[in-house]
Amino acid sequence: ETLQRIVSTLVNKNDEIHNFIDMLNHTISSVQVNSSNAISELDEEFDGLYSVLHEMKGSMANTIQQEEARKIQALQDQLSQCSRALESSEELLELAVQSLDIKNPMELLEVENIDWIVTVASAFRLSLKPKVSDSMTHMMVDFALEKRMLQAVKFLPVPKAPEIDVAACLVADNCITISWRMPEEDSRIDHFVLEYRKTNFDGLPRLKGEQHWELVDYIKATQYTLSGLKFDTKYMNLRVQACNKAVAGEYSDPVTLETKAFLFSLDSTSSHVNLKVEDTYVEWDPTGGKGQEKIKGKENKNSNTASPKRSSNSPRASARGGRDRFAGESYTVLGDTAIESGQHYWEVRAQKDCKSYSVGVTYRNPGKFDQLGKTNSSWCIHINNWLQTTFSAKHNNKAKTLDIPVPDRIGVYCDYDGGQLSFYNASSKALLHTFRAKFTQPLLPGFMIWCGGLTVSTGLQVPSAVKTLQKSENGLGGSTSSLNNA
Repeated sequence: ETLQRIVSTLVNKNDEIHNFIDMLNHTISSVQVNSSNAISELDEEFDGLYSVLHEMKGSMANTIQQEEARKIQALQDQLSQCSRALESSEELLELAVQSLDIKNPMELLEVENIDWIVTVASAFRLSLKPKVSDSMTHMMVDFALEKRMLQAVKFLPVPKAPEIDVAACLVADNCITISWRMPEEDSRIDHFVLEYRKTNFDGLPRLKGEQHWELVDYIKATQYTLSGLKFDTKYMNLRVQACNKAVAGEYSDPVTLETKAFLFSLDSTSSHVNLKVEDTYVEWDPTGGKGQEKIKGKENKNSNTASPKRSSNSPRASARGGRDRFAGESYTVLGDTAIESGQHYWEVRAQKDCKSYSVGVTYRNPGKFDQLGKTNSSWCIHINNWLQTTFSAKHNNKAKTLDIPVPDRIGVYCDYDGGQLSFYNASSKALLHTFRAKFTQPLLPGFMIWCGGLTVSTGLQVPSAVKTLQKSENGLGGSTSSLNNA
């Protein structure tokens, strides 16, 4: 048995050595191939450099030739002018010499203005100085600096890891702006790579159970904004990598930014039978859900099995409780997560063919025939597009007409601790209506729909514009609602 173990061990070791030898041979081949590729790339780079130098040389030689042609043309023009002046001067000289031999006074009178002719002669107006210099020293070059730069050319170094400036990072309006800097100036940096992933763990990233990094490549600046995010986790890990033309450097130390937001889905177990619910979408179903009875029957059979993500201790599980479905004319569905503290925001978009819908909140466990806004434990705004459009705020079976246009998207802001429920135009952030109440029980988002469909957007932060409006409104004091619940 001992010998068999020894033989087995030796066989395994031999296999390992054989595999390692194969790997070494493969690595040697890879080194040769990669070396050949590197030499080819080096040749290409130097050929490119030679091409640039050759092009520069041709351009500069052409400039010298143009300067030569300009100077020669200027001197030739001056030479022609001097030749014409000399010819004229020689004619005058000959005339003057001939005049000396004249004895007849009458003939002398004919040439008495010769002094004036000599005075205005072109030869006396001529500058006897070359218009241009023969020097070409201004066309000389000094490549001493460039030679030193070329002599300093080395293989590209690996960029150092960037440093994320946590103080300059910002999480707001469902966007994350991250800023970073290099530990030292590096002109060879071509671009940066940003990686991020969502997590529910504070602090450094954990390897086990983490999502894959998502990548944003070719960032030229030292700042980047991730926009349009859905904050369905509590935190986000981010890291940055610098790259030059040849190689990427090490990643920066990752940072973790808090991205907490109110996230919920529609609770299909609460919905009226005439509603078809899919996560964050609810649609009027005139068939009464008969097409889904088989599927829902299977769901009900498995309803006793707790979801690993939604244990009995989770707020979503406790939010549903054991309440029956809505029935009668209460075409309602609730959110599956209760609000028990803090400030939260979500948005709702209705289809254009919606005849009637309500958006609001309610205490847990409403009656199955209760309608939003018609009880003292629910608050909502209601839109009725049947025959003519009406827009109103409802609570405790009282309605207040809102004489404003119905927006395409409605934003809902709930400040549980501050006792405030506000509705906004989600696009312009204009305030539509505010309820003020002392909430004594956990709240659930509620939605009523008749004909058409509603899409709910969750995982949203409270927009900065809404925060500003809330500060302004709270500073003014008083109430914007006549339906307050004392």
